[in-house]
Amino acid sequence: MELTLLGTGAPSGLPRPDCPCAVCATALGPDARAATALLVDGALLLDLTPGAVFAAARAGQSLGQVRQVLLSHPHDGPAMEVPAGLPQPGRVPDGRELASLTGHRVRAVAMDAPGTGYAVTGPDGQRLLYLPPGGAPAGLEENGKDGYDMVLADVVGRPDALAKLRAVGAMGPATDVIAVHLDHDVPPGAELRRRLAAAGARAVPDGTTLTVGVYEDVPDVPRRTLVLGGARSGKSVEAERRLEAFPDVLYVATGGTRGGDGEWAARVATHRERRPGSWRTTETCDLVPLLADDGPALLIDCLSLWLTDAMDAVGAWDDAVWADGGERALRERVRELTDAVRATRRTVVTVSNEVGSGIVPATASGRRYRDELGRLNAAFAGECEHVVLVVAGQAVVLRG
Repeated sequence: MELTLLGTGAPSGLPRPDCPCAVCATALGPDARAATALLVDGALLLDLTPGAVFAAARAGQSLGQVRQVLLSHPHDGPAMEVPAGLPQPGRVPDGRELASLTGHRVRAVAMDAPGTGYAVTGPDGQRLLYLPPGGAPAGLEENGKDGYDMVLADVVGRPDALAKLRAVGAMGPATDVIAVHLDHDVPPGAELRRRLAAAGARAVPDGTTLTVGVYEDVPDVPRRTLVLGGARSGKSVEAERRLEAFPDVLYVATGGTRGGDGEWAARVATHRERRPGSWRTTETCDLVPLLADDGPALLIDCLSLWLTDAMDAVGAWDDAVWADGGERALRERVRELTDAVRATRRTVVTVSNEVGSGIVPATASGRRYRDELGRLNAAFAGECEHVVLVVAGQAVVLRG
């Protein structure tokens, strides 16, 4: 089954008309995108958009053999003129299946937002799923019977749609995930590619023709990622974003509850409200057993609080205890942790503070903590495929 993407942008396109934002100002050349429309084997058109005929011609395709036009989402504004020769667009009722003379079977998938998703099975048995902008599937028990070879979805706007598909086995490591309905929420180019790759997805330019079931370009999701940053840099948001497209994430909070501390409770509440409802939370600094066990992805937030607990345990704040075995005991704890990270089979995203670039602490204990956190970050980063530094909400890739 062959698929040509006549457009890959949001319904308003990218750049949006008359939008002065920085993303729209730089969405030029291959980063400019028309509204999403898909041409399947030259016979099935999913979403009719302005300029579809010219977009097909630029891609070396023709709409002359299209036998069915299906719409996935409501269209705002005046009614669109249907080009001569194309059948009138329609919509398949949720749960119903349409069989075409070309051998394609199209099943309408119910969404949790306005619109219709389409599961298309080609004459060769390959399966693709196309989701409308802002939508995720409902009724996933039916969708999970067989895995899809390709998924086209609003990955940036609804990463939880991928999590739902993964949870029921409708997506696997070989599923080619293509981001469509791309809007000005994320800067184009390298930043867009980086965010999509973390979700196991990719973007392609308008006019690209893909063969469903060919997996060479499917990005590998890194097993271990370390996210560094200063206070309020956006490092926790970056870490959470990397796992939004995966189900059953275990959030490991190393800071505890700190009873009576209202400001800390407010911070914890903000983090919890931001996380998907399907994630579970555990409060512990005992990370080695978690890393050794099999299970869902881990988000560890954060290493700096883990270090505080470890230094408390070995008496690191007392110079005499530190000299009389405390330092050696801390080194052993760090070694056990980094060995566990090296051996883990779980997907792990870990957050830590980068404190070495600020003011030198005024106290000996503060300087000791700063130095030990720098050593811990370096050792942990050495075991990770991906390491990023977040500055002012912008992720700078250090490794991967």
